[in-house]
Parts: sequence; structure tokens; C-alpha cells
Amino acid sequence: MNLTASEKGKPKKGDEESPLSKLLRVLLVAVFDVGAAWFIVNAFTKGYYELTAIFVVVTVMINVIFLLKKAYPYRWLAVGLSFMILFVIYPIIFTVYVAFTNYGDGHLLTKGMVIESIQKTTYLPETGKSYKWTAYKSADNQYALWLVSPEGESFLGKPGEQILPAKPGDPGIGPADSTGVPESIDGYTRLNKLLAASDQELPNIKFGLEGDQVIQVRSPSEAAELSIRYVYDEANDAFIDQINGDVYHNVDGTFQTVNGKSLTPGFRSVVGFENFTRLFTSPAMRGPLVQIFLWNLAFPLLSVFTTFALGLLIAILFNDKKFPFKKLIRTFLLIPYTIPSLITILIWRGMLNTEFGIVNKMLVQWIGWAPPWTTDAVWAKVALVLVNLWLGYPYFMLVCSGALQSISADLYEAATVDGANAWQKFKSITLPLLLVAVGPLLISSYVFNFNNFNLIYLFIQGGPPIVGAATRAGHTDILISYVYNLAFESGGRGVQYGYASAISIIIFLLVGVITLIQFRVTNMWEEVSQNV
Repeated sequence: MNLTASEKGKPKKGDEESPLSKLLRVLLVAVFDVGAAWFIVNAFTKGYYELTAIFVVVTVMINVIFLLKKAYPYRWLAVGLSFMILFVIYPIIFTVYVAFTNYGDGHLLTKGMVIESIQKTTYLPETGKSYKWTAYKSADNQYALWLVSPEGESFLGKPGEQILPAKPGDPGIGPADSTGVPESIDGYTRLNKLLAASDQELPNIKFGLEGDQVIQVRSPSEAAELSIRYVYDEANDAFIDQINGDVYHNVDGTFQTVNGKSLTPGFRSVVGFENFTRLFTSPAMRGPLVQIFLWNLAFPLLSVFTTFALGLLIAILFNDKKFPFKKLIRTFLLIPYTIPSLITILIWRGMLNTEFGIVNKMLVQWIGWAPPWTTDAVWAKVALVLVNLWLGYPYFMLVCSGALQSISADLYEAATVDGANAWQKFKSITLPLLLVAVGPLLISSYVFNFNNFNLIYLFIQGGPPIVGAATRAGHTDILISYVYNLAFESGGRGVQYGYASAISIIIFLLVGVITLIQFRVTNMWEEVSQNV
């Protein structure tokens, strides 16, 4: 059908968006913007600047896609892109940022939070008075204190109001009970001692006028004219102790004096390459790290070699049409692949238990000796390789079985005519052609086992421990399990997110370099001729 010029320029029916649809789209974007603005403001005020920046980027992207006519066709990608930015890009950026900070135990909060926390520390000056107190609470959660001085004088205190002398029976104040405390105050309900002592909010409330006579609850029985002990000097970025005059300057996220006294908590602060320097220069850190790194290179190599070798052997046996009960045996051999690895690892952990494991009991009965699978460094590594062999050989058995089917039988017939034996056929035909198909899977398997945290942690938790290590480190730890120990299970040393992030970046670079070398060696990125 031929269209005229005027007809060609007209939009097809259904292509134009209705006014109602446009209005609904704008309203939805507006609702999203309101929610995003609330989140961004709160995140920024609390010091989460990285998260704030990411949400600003996502918000701008959503607005551009849904409000600009040219970008509107990409609306179906908006949700996916948003989640990718929030859950992929942001964690990467945040990990890199944390690696250059002191983030960890004692330095978890932002600077603003820490300043606010330290300023809550109070003390009773020499001129300050103490009182016995009784608390009252209104229906709108406002507090009042009935104060009695050591001299027997009574006062009524409210937040933001001047503390004035008062007596039971005064206007708005009910009669006294047997202890001389008013039974009621207009608009307030008297709290019993137990309820008042357990109130978490009450000690943080200041009764009286700021700069005048401010009283705070100090203990279940005492309220006092407390003063802020540490006053923050914004110009010098330091705290001044009002008791002894000590000055606490900011040093890498910790307020401390020249003689080493410090205030807690500290705050997150950029420390540059300190974590990386510590990683490569500290003998206490470098010792176990080098050992862990070498084992981290060997473990995936041994795992890939053993699983591939056993899987290939079984696949070659099954490739023989004369092999008896092939389907039945193959079904049984696939069982390890069908059981979740979590369960399998724990089963092997129990079976190889040095004292109670069935494997050790049988070996002791047969030969009078059993390997110390969990207490000896060498045997622990052997156990890990064996368990990983059980977990991984079915995968390569299936892969190799499929790859062997693609090799032409004519090649083997020609080799037989030339007088080649079985080993020569395998070396010259089977293995080279097999590696073309299986090569990328071998590389991916190596990369997977390079970070095989589940096996290391569930089976032996990186043990046995390395004696003398400054941090929690074991002979079977790989880098990722070592990072986990540093970040979450450092015991009394506290978690070290910054140091763990630095090691994570090193792991990422190592995996990238190793993968690149393997691809280059195996020529995986070579262009294939279109004439083939």
C-alpha cells in the first residue's frame, strides 16, 4: 500500500500518549521524587554521603527517562538500571571507599554522630547541687520533675522552663503524700519509682533553661545540676575537657590528647593507603597473608585438576558403548551433584571428624591409624581437596560427556589406521579437542574455587589456626575467608571493615589478572574466521 507524504508524517493510531496517561506518569514521578527527596535529605543529614550521591543519580535517571520524550522508550530498563546502580555499582564504590578509611569497631559512626554522642557526657561541677527527684509524665509524653534539695527545699522543673520553688498544695499542685511529694500535678501523672528508673528517655532530658540552671537525672535516686564535660571547639576541631582542661584533637577519626588519651567512640575517617601499607609492610600481617595467598593459588588449581581428571575419566569410560550398566552407574554418580553442597559439606565434616568420624573409625580398625583431618595443616588441606573432588567431579563428568560426543569418530579411525595407540589418541585427539570446548569452564571453575568460601568455612572454618598470627588466620584459610574473619570474627581485636575491604580489592585484582592470563594463554579471545 502506497502512502502519501501527509499520511507518512502522521503518527499511527495508538502511538500518541493520551493526556490522562501523561498526567498519571507525571504524578507517579512526583510521588517517587517526594519519597526520594525525603530519603536523600535524611541520608545526607546523617552523614551517608555516598548513599546520598547514588540516590541522587538514580532519581535524576528516573526523571529523565520518564519525563523526556526521547528517553521514554527506555522506561522498561529503568527498574533494572536502578537496581544495578543500587546493588552492584554502589557496593563496589562503597567497598573501594571503605578500603581507604578506618571503618571498623570504634569507628562505625559519622563525625556528626560522634560529636553529638561525646557532648552528651556530663559531670557534676563543684558548685552544682544535687536533688532527690520524682518524675511526672503528661498524656503527650512531656516530663516534669519534683526536686527536693538536701536542705529540704522543693522545686518544680520542666524542660525549657525556669526551675521555680514549689510546695504541695500550690496552684496546680496536689497535696503531699506521706513522703512529702505531691500526689499529682495538673496535666501530669506521677510515675512510680520502678517505671521512672527504667525510662531510657528521662536521663537525656534537660530540665530548666539552657544557660541558666539545667538539671538532669543522674541516677535512680539523684538529679543534679550537670554540665557538659566535653565542649567541642569547631574552629580547632577539638574537644576541651571542662574538668582538667585537656584538649582532644582529631587524629584520623579519634579525638585524643598529645599523651595518648582518647575519647570514644571514634568516627569514620579517610586514612589514605594506610590499610594497603599495613597489608604489605606489617610483618605480623604479611606472614599469614603470604601463606594464605600461596594456598589460595594452590587450592583452586588442585581442585580443578582433580575434578576435571576424574570427571573426564568417567566420561571416557561411559563413552564406550560396551560399558555395562552405564545408565544405572551414571545415575548413582550424579547423586553428589543433586544434593545441596551445604548439606554435603557438613556430612563430610562429620565423616572426617578426628574423634567420632566413621572414616577415621574404619581406618583405625583396618590399619590402626587415621589421618588427623582437622588438626594437622597438611591433612586438612588434603581433606578439603577430597571433599571438593566429591562435589565437583559430576559437573565435569557431564560437561566432558557432552564434549566427547562432538568429536568425530572418523578421527579415531584415521588414527587407528596410522597405528596410534590409546594414549596417543587421547593425547593428540581427545584432550586438545576437549579443551577447546571445556577450556572456558576450567577457567570459570578456577575462579569459583579461588573464592570458595562455603567449603572452607563450613568444613573447617579455615583451621587449624596459624600460631603467632596477629589476626585470626588458619592454615586452610583462603583470602575471602581471611577477609571474613577480619571483618566479622576478629574476637577481641574488633571488626576491621577498612582492612577487609583493602584485601577484597586485592582479591578482585588478583582474580582479574589470573583470568586475563588464562584467557590469553588459552587464546579464548582470538577472533574466529568467518570463513570457517
